[in-house]
Amino acid sequence: MANLATLDHPYLPQSASLLFDAKAKANLTFEDIARHIGRNEVATAAIFYGQAKASKEDVVKLAELLRLPAQALEMQMGGFPDRGRSVDMPPREPLIYRLYEIVQNYGYAYKAVLNEKFGDGIMSAISFSTNVEKETDDDGNNWAVITLRGKW
Repeated sequence: MANLATLDHPYLPQSASLLFDAKAKANLTFEDIARHIGRNEVATAAIFYGQAKASKEDVVKLAELLRLPAQALEMQMGGFPDRGRSVDMPPREPLIYRLYEIVQNYGYAYKAVLNEKFGDGIMSAISFSTNVEKETDDDGNNWAVITLRGKW
């Protein structure tokens, strides 16, 4: 599973191929890499896809773990993320489409409940964290638990 990646998208950053190839060669998961760089696994994956900015410390630790030249990696990852361009709208990849569909179907319900609880405003996607957990119920069914945590 460590080599799963979607690299067939035209908007991935230059560093994506290098990072994903090294990840596969090292047989590492995003959880493994996240533990090494001190981030959570979703934030780490977002760095690989160019949707989050890697700090200098992240780059040094990634280069060390993935056995990549730090200077070359820093040059490729030194710019600002081009957030939002990595996915066509509406998304065609089934899992990403399901997440999009959740927002389509529940977006106004989320908004109404959030406004009732917090008043007028929006949840930040800058002061934000997210987490993915796996739960298994008594019948052996696996459930994905996705937490979105944003400053109001």
